[in-house]
Amino acid sequence: MPRAAIDVFAAIAEPQRRRILGALADGEQGVGQLVDRLGISQPLASKHLHVLRSVDLVHVRKQAQHRLYRLNHVALQPVRHWIGTFERYWQESFDRLEKHLQNLQQKDRHDSIN
Repeated sequence: MPRAAIDVFAAIAEPQRRRILGALADGEQGVGQLVDRLGISQPLASKHLHVLRSVDLVHVRKQAQHRLYRLNHVALQPVRHWIGTFERYWQESFDRLEKHLQNLQQKDRHDSIN
């Protein structure tokens, strides 16, 4: 696995960083907005944003004296690919659930007729 991919996984292993990424999925935000939204301190938000920037998960732009952060979806590709390896198992589970629900519906229809 490339070094950058390992860094991305290490970065998202921390729950507060995942919360920050989730908030940024809604769009560009400043540190103050993230602090208010997530209920964390400004130094903690800045610390986590620094880590996320170091692995290119977030981009920053300056607007006057403010820094606005946005999610870099491309950097999440290694995570997406890794999760995709499990998609077959999820699909099989959903297929079994669908079959079970169909059986229950058929039983309900049969019971309501009798």
